[in-house]
Amino acid sequence: MSEPAAPTTAPDAATTAGSGLPFPPPHEEVVTVWHRRTGLQAVVAIHSTVRGPSLGGTRFHSYPHLDAAVADALNLSQAMTYKAAVAGLPLGGGKAVIVGDPEQVKSPELLADYATVLEGLEGRYITAEDVGTSQQDMDFLSEHTKFVAGTSLARGGSGDPSPVTAFGVLRAMEAAALVRWGSTDLAGRHVAVNGVGKVGGELARLLLGKGCHLSVADVSRRALDAVATSPEVEVVAVEAIHAAPCDIYAPCALGGALDDVTVPALRCEMVVGAANNQLSRRDLADELHARDVTYVPDYVANAGGLINIANEHLGYDYDRARQQVAGIFDTTEALLRRAQEDGTTPLAAAEVIAEERLREGRPR
Repeated sequence: MSEPAAPTTAPDAATTAGSGLPFPPPHEEVVTVWHRRTGLQAVVAIHSTVRGPSLGGTRFHSYPHLDAAVADALNLSQAMTYKAAVAGLPLGGGKAVIVGDPEQVKSPELLADYATVLEGLEGRYITAEDVGTSQQDMDFLSEHTKFVAGTSLARGGSGDPSPVTAFGVLRAMEAAALVRWGSTDLAGRHVAVNGVGKVGGELARLLLGKGCHLSVADVSRRALDAVATSPEVEVVAVEAIHAAPCDIYAPCALGGALDDVTVPALRCEMVVGAANNQLSRRDLADELHARDVTYVPDYVANAGGLINIANEHLGYDYDRARQQVAGIFDTTEALLRRAQEDGTTPLAAAEVIAEERLREGRPR
C-alpha cells in the first residue's frame, strides 16, 4: 500500500506559485493525499478546532485541476467553522474533497483507503455526507474509522440530513419574511428553487405545503419530475432560473450561484437557499444590500444538517434535533435585525457573531 502524502507545508510566499491560492491559508491544517494503488486523490482542510473537532462533509467531485479542489476545500471548511459557531455548536469547521467522478472511480478499496486518512488525523476532522457521497458511503467508512457522522439510523447515526436541512431553510425563509414583510406567512409567495435534489426537492415540497407558487430548475430530469407534479410548479431552464420574477430566490445546487452575471439579473426581494458558498466573491453581499435584496448567509440558512448531526453525540433523537433546527428561525431573525441596527449586511453581521464565538472558545 502506498504511503499517505504528508500535510502540505506553507511556503513563505503569499500565494502558491501559479495557483493564486493564499498560503499560509487561515486554516489549522491542510492535507493533500495521493495513493497510487487505489487512485485516491483527496484534500482535507481543517479550518478550526477552537470550539471542538472540525466537522464537515466529504465532497466527491471532478475538478479541472488540484488547485480547484484545494480552493473548494479551503472555502467550504471556513464556512463550516462559521456555520457551527453561529449555530452555537461545540464544533469546528473542516471539509474534504475526493477528486474524480464518483460514478467512475469510487470503489470500496478507495473508500477504505480514505478511511485510513481520517484515522491518521486522530479526530481533528470528522466527516459526513456531501455532494457525490451517500449515507451508504458513511456506513461503509464507519466500518473502518470512528471519525464519521451522519450514518444510518440502524448504525446509531442521524440518518439522511436532507429533510432537516430543508426544514431549517424553510425556517430561515419564514424569519426573513417576518423581518422583511412583517409576517411569517409564505402563502401566495413565489419562490424560485435552483436545484431540486435531495435538499432542494424537500424544500420545494415544504413550500408547496405552505401555499407557495414555485419555479424550479435542475440539470436532472428525474429530480424535476419528482416535484413538478403540482399546477403550482413551473419548470424553468437552469440558465434562467436566477432571473425568474419571484419573491424569494433559493439557490440549492452547487456553490457560486450568485456571481457577476446572476446578481444584476435577480428579480427577487430575498435570497435564502441551501447551497454552500453561494457568493462567488464576498463583496457581492454588498451589491445585494445595495439592490435592497435581503440575503440570508448560506451557512445560517443551511445549518440544519450540521445541527442534526451534532445531536448524535447525545444519542440521536429526531424530535430533539428537529426542535433545535427550528431555532434557525430565531438565529436568522436576530441576525437580520442586528444587521439593520448596525447598518451592515447580513453576511458581515454573521461574520461578527461567528468571530465573537470563536474568541470565546469551546462552549462550556
